Amino acid sequence: MMPKRVSDRLVRMVTKFQQVLKIAKDRDVNESDTVSIVKDMLAEVFGYDKYLDVTSEFAIRGTFCDLAIKIENKVEYMIEAKAIGIDLKENHIRQAIEYGANNGVPWIILTNGIVWQIYKIRFEKPINYDLVCAFNFEELDIKNEEYLEKLYIVCKEGLIKAAREEFHEKILTVNKFVLGALMLRDEVIGVIRRELRKLSDGVLVGTEEITEVLMNEVLKRDVIEGDEATKAQSRVRRFYGKVARRPKDTGNETESEASQEQPKEDISFSDKLLNQGEQQAEPKQE
Repeated sequence: MMPKRVSDRLVRMVTKFQQVLKIAKDRDVNESDTVSIVKDMLAEVFGYDKYLDVTSEFAIRGTFCDLAIKIENKVEYMIEAKAIGIDLKENHIRQAIEYGANNGVPWIILTNGIVWQIYKIRFEKPINYDLVCAFNFEELDIKNEEYLEKLYIVCKEGLIKAAREEFHEKILTVNKFVLGALMLRDEVIGVIRRELRKLSDGVLVGTEEITEVLMNEVLKRDVIEGDEATKAQSRVRRFYGKVARRPKDTGNETESEASQEQPKEDISFSDKLLNQGEQQAEPKQE
């Protein structure tokens, strides 16, 4: 559960940085300035220490990603940032995934300041990845808990509580492939058969008939065929083939000292943009 002080910070800072991003977009700031804004957002929105937790120009086999979030000597996120005026495309995703794969870092953020995309690399052969979540910062509704949940998985507090892993597990579980695989299980078809019997006042329907209707008339072909469908079916089979027992992550209930209020520092690039925008908006006196 998200702590109230975190949700209060998100609500307050989302409003601020929506203004910052609008000014930056109108000015079409370059990539370097966008990176500065992203660093400010990591500190003020997401709760990281700009100097201790965020590393610039993280080297990977002779190349550099723009930013990395490093907690207790472990890289938790690699961040590839593009200029605010650039649309994020497939080649940008491949570049970011390659950075993470080459350095063994599974969690990747690709952003232009406005659009944020969070990926989890699957170290398979070949390398694959999941889009865990994405959001447009300009369109965030601070009254919508679903949006706040997406922000929380990037927050330092969410990192400590394994919120991103829980969110990722949710999208891996609640999807059409897993639901399709579950619907075709004997256990579920047995339930459907019993309910149909009640509905029809005792008419017997065979499991084969139900399976055939589900496969040919209810479920779309791509739900039960293809690589993703096969993986989902395999996962469901493993679940039913053994006792589903997963250790509970009790976590640490105490708040991290690192997430406490940060010391005052020089005015940030984002605050400078805000100040300049406010000055330009003031009417000139006669």
